[in-house]
Amino acid sequence: MTMPNPKFDAEALYKVLAERVKASLANAENVAIVGIYSGGAWLAERLAAELQLQERLGFIDVSFYRDDYAEKGLHAEVKPTHIPFEVEGATIVLVDDVLYTGRTTRAAINELFDYGRPAKIMLAALVDRGGRELPIAADFVADTVTLTDGQQLVLQRADDGRLSLTVDHA
Repeated sequence: MTMPNPKFDAEALYKVLAERVKASLANAENVAIVGIYSGGAWLAERLAAELQLQERLGFIDVSFYRDDYAEKGLHAEVKPTHIPFEVEGATIVLVDDVLYTGRTTRAAINELFDYGRPAKIMLAALVDRGGRELPIAADFVADTVTLTDGQQLVLQRADDGRLSLTVDHA
């Protein structure tokens, strides 16, 4: 069951996240943005446009890198990883929609290292919902929320590009 939650204004949260990322990257060099499919990819596209880094925008699908791959199987909508820039020595902003256990972030970092060794990786997440199973923290986050075990935050994108967050119940 999915229910809209007016307290999670994804557009307002995105603006907060974008301002935090922009302020931190003001003097950074060799910056690239990599979004984790699918919600993180949508956010990364917007960030890259605002920061004029469209040529330094990449996308990662962590399906094959997850440590629970054997348990969960392959997701029905696997998308190709696309990193069209040199990862070696880059300052990478890894973007995801919701930070939860940290397993997706770990998988994304592992995949990034298959492309080279970045100088630095920073994590940007629209929402941090706690519940970490790995020692991973976001460098940039728009909001922190608490949900019950049976709830899940889901970022959605409308045809016009507007973002919305819903709370799904298992």
